[in-house]
Formats: sequence, C-alpha cells, structure tokens
Amino acid sequence: MTARLITRFKDISPEGDLMEMVVWRLVEPVPPCNHPFKYRLAFVANGERIIGFNNERGKGDHCHVEGKERPYIFTDVDRLIEDFIGEVERWRNAR
Repeated sequence: MTARLITRFKDISPEGDLMEMVVWRLVEPVPPCNHPFKYRLAFVANGERIIGFNNERGKGDHCHVEGKERPYIFTDVDRLIEDFIGEVERWRNAR
C-alpha cells in the first residue's frame, strides 16, 4: 500500500491571499507522530506565511501563527482543517 491523498485544496482570494491544504494518509506514521497522516496547511498574505500547520519527521505536529511556533495536538483530519480555518478567520477578523 502506498500513500493516499486525502485532500488537496488551493484558493487565492480576490485580495491575493493564498490558502492551501494537503493531507496524505501514509502506511506508517511520521515519527514522532502516532497517526498515519502527513499534512501541510498554509495561509499566505502579502507573500508571507501567516499561518501554517504541519508535521515533519523529528518534529511532529505543530503550527505556526504569525511567526510563532507551538505544538499542535492532532486528533483527526476534520479537526485539523477546522482548527486551521479557525486560525485564518481569527487573523482575517483582526485585520
């Protein structure tokens, strides 16, 4: 069995903001994660990443919000997408 694409979404708003989400289901977790998903979700405004959620080998699940990195507790893909969109909406509403 190989990796299977779960979702791929990309949108550019009329203001030029970019939102991209890519989630894969893997055969085995990416250490130190204990779930079988590999993901990257990013929101870019004015050419700068404002919000990012991802997991990488050796680092695990984490998010970036306005230049600050913090751990992220992954529960499932639906919640991941909801949390990401929630952060984007908070940022947009604070502008």
